[in-house]
Amino acid sequence: MGNTDIRKPIQKRSIETKEKILKAGFELICEKGYYNTNTAEIAKAANVSTGIVYQYFKDKHDILVESLQNYGSSVFYPMIKVSEKDFAKNDLDTILRNMINKFIKNHKMSHSAHKEIMAMVHSDDAVAEIYHNSEIEMTDNLIKIFADNGITTDHLKEKVHVAVNLIDDLCHEVVYHKHDSMDYNVMIDVVVKCIKDLLK
Repeated sequence: MGNTDIRKPIQKRSIETKEKILKAGFELICEKGYYNTNTAEIAKAANVSTGIVYQYFKDKHDILVESLQNYGSSVFYPMIKVSEKDFAKNDLDTILRNMINKFIKNHKMSHSAHKEIMAMVHSDDAVAEIYHNSEIEMTDNLIKIFADNGITTDHLKEKVHVAVNLIDDLCHEVVYHKHDSMDYNVMIDVVVKCIKDLLK
């Protein structure tokens, strides 16, 4: 099917069908990994025919890209969802630890998918763009919350961006690398202290 044959749903039923395919595809990819999931399985999980899938998407990669655009924060940066009500300036230590624990838990839930998708960040321009947009969205979200709560240190954007990547690297270490010689409780303490020092 050529690109011109791809449907852009307008009616409610068509929109719901496309969303059902996206959701099923994303859940399967998170469960089995991108390379272990095929279009026929996505169609079955969405309770539609494979032909219906191809009416809305060119291929499995198309489903991945659009589902990451919709749900990417849950794979890349669940911390995007941190809200103003979760924040208390006087308890930054607890806030940071909660963010780290949430991120670690998320990495464990979609282990195979996260590893494959992170590898694709380095080889697939579309996935890389979504990842980098998520990174900036996370940074901007935290900047606003910090600024609204009186944390207005110089170069806040750069410092928050470093903090986000510290947490991301920490999660990869805890979930994927698992060095027996490392005390990860100590490492979490170090990361929390580094971020608090950055924001002084």
